[in-house]
Amino acid sequence: MSVGFANLGSENAYFTLKGVFMTANGKTKLIFVFYLLIMIVACSGGFSDKAEQEVHNIKNVILEQQNAWNKGDISAYMQAYWNSDSLLFIGKNGPKYGWQTTLGNYKKSYPDKETMGQLKFTFLKIEILSPINAVVIGKWELTRQNDNPKGHFSLIMRKTDGVWKVVIDHSS
Repeated sequence: MSVGFANLGSENAYFTLKGVFMTANGKTKLIFVFYLLIMIVACSGGFSDKAEQEVHNIKNVILEQQNAWNKGDISAYMQAYWNSDSLLFIGKNGPKYGWQTTLGNYKKSYPDKETMGQLKFTFLKIEILSPINAVVIGKWELTRQNDNPKGHFSLIMRKTDGVWKVVIDHSS
């Protein structure tokens, strides 16, 4: 659909809608504005629905992580991460790169189910930046027999092959 505006003289302005010239009188202006509003609402509603679905999909990925952790299955927990040497995890020891490095660090820090405890994630904000990029901000809390560590996380997630993966994790 092409929409244009041309000033053909001091008082002759014309709109084109689907290649048809219309005089810019009051009635035609109203029709043009009406069509324009319909297009804006239709486009924004579609993105909003899609964004809501993506937020739901991202929550599911992270809640699957939480469930895997609570079963003591670090390998299943790691499935939410991008399996790449470029995966970036930033924790108390600074930035570390790589999926295998992150897996090794988790296994070293949490050698058994008792050390892992029960994990609970709380979502504070999920922002869809584009069809394939999102930011997630939240809180994490471990419940263990002798302590209750907790903190915050921010994730950059990317949708690859239809699946959301964590590409950057900053947890503190």
